Amino acid sequence: MKTQEFTALIYNNTDALHRHAMRFTADSDDANDLIQDTLIKALRFSHQFEKGSDLRAWLFVIMKNTFINDYRKKTKRASIITTEDTISSNHLMQSATRNTGEHQFLMRDIQLALSKLPDAYRVPFIRYFEGFKYEEIATELNIPLGTVKTHIHQARQLLKKQLKNYKDDAFRSK
Repeated sequence: MKTQEFTALIYNNTDALHRHAMRFTADSDDANDLIQDTLIKALRFSHQFEKGSDLRAWLFVIMKNTFINDYRKKTKRASIITTEDTISSNHLMQSATRNTGEHQFLMRDIQLALSKLPDAYRVPFIRYFEGFKYEEIATELNIPLGTVKTHIHQARQLLKKQLKNYKDDAFRSK
């Protein structure tokens, strides 16, 4: 079928398409946009239309799928993008005032402080930090339970001393 013939057949169905689009959108401008998108897709995929089949039904399926896909895109976009109504000073403060670079310095300093700990303190402390229980650490390292607790306590004290600057900065910024 030639493009002109196909366009003429589509044109004969524009009133039905408009009524159908209004059922989806309930808004004349949105319905016109939906019709336009439907017609563009129909012309683009005219080679897939089987001559002798119901053109109106084919156009309605294109319209329905176009509406559903647009609806999904809009809802996905709306869930990602924050609208002006929901922006508050709390949102702005979290996103605009935090410098993520400072976290990199903090992590590097923590790693450095951990590396300065004696192995006897560092290993139990890291295991405890990873979620192991005192008893599990004692069994793994083959040392008494009280020693594990003491070594973890000593590691905390040494880390507090080495990372004292961060604690002082935290109190000043509040």
